[in-house]
Amino acid sequence: MSKQLGTLSELAFALVISALSYTSLFYINNWLTSELVFSLGVNWIYLPAGLRLFLTLIFGLPGAIGIVLASFLISYLGEFSHDLTLCLGIGLVSGFAPYIARVFVISNTNLQTDLGNLSLQKLISCIFIYAFLSASLHQLWYAAEGLENTGTFNHFLVMFIGDVLGSILLIALVKYGLDILNKTKRIER
Repeated sequence: MSKQLGTLSELAFALVISALSYTSLFYINNWLTSELVFSLGVNWIYLPAGLRLFLTLIFGLPGAIGIVLASFLISYLGEFSHDLTLCLGIGLVSGFAPYIARVFVISNTNLQTDLGNLSLQKLISCIFIYAFLSASLHQLWYAAEGLENTGTFNHFLVMFIGDVLGSILLIALVKYGLDILNKTKRIER
């Protein structure tokens, strides 16, 4: 029973961390890149894309579910209409596009589920697969729901570019931060 509780608490932790960190970075990104919005839901640089991928690579399904919940609430309480179906679809695409990319990359590149053999090549593959899935599924969903000024190839292309750039920038920021942290630790010794 205690192992089951540990597992449930780990799942809950992953879900809550994913939802809170995604929500936080979403609003930080909106503040930082407000001038780079192409249209509703489409940005030239989208840092949360990198976090979506990162969270699903690390936490798997609980990370995806945390993103689904956060994205649904952000959409429903934000600029999208209070259309429950539209916002639920946005949440599902936001959470499961990176999860599907994770599954695809793990099964096709021999990436270990603990990411022990994650190489730059596998990471880049994951970023591009995720960005393609995310942009495609979002634009299909927007078009299916009849959102104005969405669903075109231009919207797909800008979202794809924004997801790729956001993922690369976020990963670079994390790497830079870890390098600084490691330098600081070496100096303290």
